[in-house]
Amino acid sequence: MVLMVVCGLLLLCGVAGVVLWGGGKLRPPAVEDVEDRGSVAFAARRYVWYVTVAVVAGVGSGLLVAGAGGRLVMRLLAVTADNAAQGRETEAEEIVGRISTGGTVDFIIFAALFFGLASGVLYMLIRRWLPDGRLGGLTYGMLLLVIAATRIEPLRADNPDFDIVGPGWVAASTFGALVLMHGMLVAGLAARYSRALPVVSDRRSLLAYTPLLVLLPAFPVYGVFAIVGGLVVALRRRLTSVAEFVRSRKARVGGRVILAGVSLAALPGCILAMADVAARQP
Repeated sequence: MVLMVVCGLLLLCGVAGVVLWGGGKLRPPAVEDVEDRGSVAFAARRYVWYVTVAVVAGVGSGLLVAGAGGRLVMRLLAVTADNAAQGRETEAEEIVGRISTGGTVDFIIFAALFFGLASGVLYMLIRRWLPDGRLGGLTYGMLLLVIAATRIEPLRADNPDFDIVGPGWVAASTFGALVLMHGMLVAGLAARYSRALPVVSDRRSLLAYTPLLVLLPAFPVYGVFAIVGGLVVALRRRLTSVAEFVRSRKARVGGRVILAGVSLAALPGCILAMADVAARQP
């Protein structure tokens, strides 16, 4: 019971974040010294700034929504399942109806460090192609639902757990709403933290980068960031023209067309998968 209360409070924090910061706009890092633009230090500082915003937005949303919210939905589905489902083993080797502290913590951490972090990085990559304000967060949530949720998690049609717990329409509606909220919170947290995070300039400013420490258990992720960061720094002069093109109106329109095309191509599969899950009767 205590675990579910804690998860509920965390989810409420996520809802509050969407309400308070969901309409904000990501503010790029301020450049105090224009002459420093072409230096290695400038490229490295900007790269670390963007990585930190992605980590805070993704991992924060993963903890509050995908993790805590997902655990609440799983508990709801266990409660609404019939007696025959109680005590059965799920795909993740968990027992329906049994709440454990270790299992809950492991699930939340996994959701934050993997699904959450990936969604934060993806948002930072495509944010320029999304609408401004709250519509941008909602659009990102819809993209996650249409493209990823029904193919990876949590609404895979081939997930055998939907034959154990349910009913299916509860799973489809609650998980679907959770994915939308996750996308909105990623956008809100990114906007809020971008206004508070300074570019690294001295030891005091380094304190604002402590969220990167949450990646310590995920050393391979650090390796990916380090490799990409090295390429960004090494190719900083050539990437300047690329960055200018990405910020152009032509690139924005083209990016939105690409996102729309990918979404339309994935939409039929998403509808079929959600309909399949909603029709399940354990």
